[in-house]
Amino acid sequence: MSSVAPSSDQPVDFPVTFVISGPGGVGKGTVVERLLETTDGLWLSRSWTTRDPRPGEAPDAYNFVTRDEFLAHVENGGFLEWVEFLDYLQGTPMPTPPEGDVVILEIDIQGAAQIEAMNPAAHLVFIDTPSIEEQERRLRGRGDTDERVAMRLDKAILERSAAAELGCVVLVNDDLDTTVGELRDLIDAARVTS
Repeated sequence: MSSVAPSSDQPVDFPVTFVISGPGGVGKGTVVERLLETTDGLWLSRSWTTRDPRPGEAPDAYNFVTRDEFLAHVENGGFLEWVEFLDYLQGTPMPTPPEGDVVILEIDIQGAAQIEAMNPAAHLVFIDTPSIEEQERRLRGRGDTDERVAMRLDKAILERSAAAELGCVVLVNDDLDTTVGELRDLIDAARVTS
């Protein structure tokens, strides 16, 4: 199964949209969480996923659903994009932000490519670690198994290549506050020009 665009025939009216992507373990969720805590006028789309929550993961980090629930939502045109990633399904629901809010989508690079195809004005940001060794350390620190770490590191090679092809702005997450500040600056600049 591969990712698909929504099945709805209705056009999507996009507000200012930032798509935040990056390999597993680079700290995307932490960056986005801190950004939302410190910046007004942002609306985060909560992705749906069929994977189990990780140990210590916030229950509202995703909408955790069964595979049947997910596929029913696909059939009803409820996703902007979705993908089968490793051994689970993940998707972005159709956005419903308050008027004037900047939409934040924290999704994988494959989903980012789909959003960019639907909305060429979307701002694509790729969060990365200073090194592959640091990514591995973070993956192990969050409790990923050896097999999962190897899969994520292999997948990261493809994700970095795809981000370069898409022309994503790359932010290296070696200091959380600096990375959040750089992302906030990008959002502020987009608000001025929109």
